Amino acid sequence: MRRKLNRQTNLFTTVSNNPIARELEEISKIIDANPGVLDLVYQDLVRAKRDDTGREGLTAEQVLRCCILKQYRQLSYEELAFHLDDSSAFRGFSRLEMGQYPCKSILQENIKSLSEETWEAIHNQIIDYAQSEEIETGKKIRIDSTAIETDIHHPTDSTLLCDGIRVISRWLSAGKQLSPQPVYPFSDHARAAKKRLMVILNTRKDKARLAAYRELLWYAGRVIAYAEAAIPALWSFEGSDSLAARALASKLERAVGILRKVVDQTVRRVIRGEKVPASEKVVSFFEDHTDIIVKGRRDVQYGHKVFLTGGASNLILDCLIERGNPADSDLYRELIERHKEQFGRAPRQVSADGGFASRNNLAFAKGSEVKDAVFAKKRGLTVVEMAKSAWVYKMLRNFRAGIEAGISTLKRAFGLDRCTWSGWRGFKQYVWSSIVSYNLLVLARTRLAKA
Repeated sequence: MRRKLNRQTNLFTTVSNNPIARELEEISKIIDANPGVLDLVYQDLVRAKRDDTGREGLTAEQVLRCCILKQYRQLSYEELAFHLDDSSAFRGFSRLEMGQYPCKSILQENIKSLSEETWEAIHNQIIDYAQSEEIETGKKIRIDSTAIETDIHHPTDSTLLCDGIRVISRWLSAGKQLSPQPVYPFSDHARAAKKRLMVILNTRKDKARLAAYRELLWYAGRVIAYAEAAIPALWSFEGSDSLAARALASKLERAVGILRKVVDQTVRRVIRGEKVPASEKVVSFFEDHTDIIVKGRRDVQYGHKVFLTGGASNLILDCLIERGNPADSDLYRELIERHKEQFGRAPRQVSADGGFASRNNLAFAKGSEVKDAVFAKKRGLTVVEMAKSAWVYKMLRNFRAGIEAGISTLKRAFGLDRCTWSGWRGFKQYVWSSIVSYNLLVLARTRLAKA
């Protein structure tokens, strides 16, 4: 039966004097001071694997600590498995027992079992701990937004068509390996599609590029027809491989739906010369939840928009992950309301990026008993309306700039420039786990500075 934590610490565990080891020791003390987080982790692990037979597996405490290590040091699962085998500091922090050496697949299976709701609940407990230790009061906050990319290549119509043809062809070929062999027409056009892709990418002549696009669209149509014929045959398949056949049919249904959208947008954009709205575009065959994010006149990013609330302690107090590309000003009220739920009261002072500025948002903040609600850009608002004096306005505007350092650290040191976990659920898990690890490090360094 799986356990929440180890019954006894290894007697041979020693504490290093290395700065990283000291930070890990402080993080360990913070986790020990919040035993409630282990209940949350334990529930997810038990839910993911219900049978109690066989080996016990990693404890809830070990899974949480291993994930924090992974995000804190920006390790792959293979690198994490190596360091847990090689480093005494990492093994001591993870509370691994003698002879316990989890492989990368076990680490991934356990870490990915923790839901985004669990990570958010862990985050809330850590913020409550910061309040109880008087490290954070929540009276002065700063708000900003950023875009986090998903793990996709730069999307073009030609590469998306080629991705669809290649993946569907691979699955159709896998279906032919079932026993008995299902009957449906199939020809592998992946090589021919790649040749047309190379023409599109390398030719300088518009006529040759358009002809290659038409041929690529023809191949995509053929592959869709093969898949539509294969899907009912796979659903009705009877034999020892029936489960595999149904799984292939489900994958093909999803892939055909995406490829149809790619064909439609390619015809509209390339053949007819239309402008396709961002909300109607497909930008990835694999991470199809990806949104197109444009912030001002900057480069287009492919991922999701994330709204962050920071405190005077440099902790990230809240995170809101949104689909689409909502305006900053549309989320200002929700961020204030979420802060009130977390701290039981509205902040006394709020400083937000210029994109959040609007007269309605200012009126809402003042109506919520926020004394000073400052925006980095005035956008028709006066200093007197936002703050009680020009000095307070300037002080809060400068205070807001501090969250840029937090965002930079999250992206540079905690991997939030690009999410490497797959799916919409995986994206939210990755963001929240990175924020929890970042906050634990900020708390650890604060405690070390006071010591």
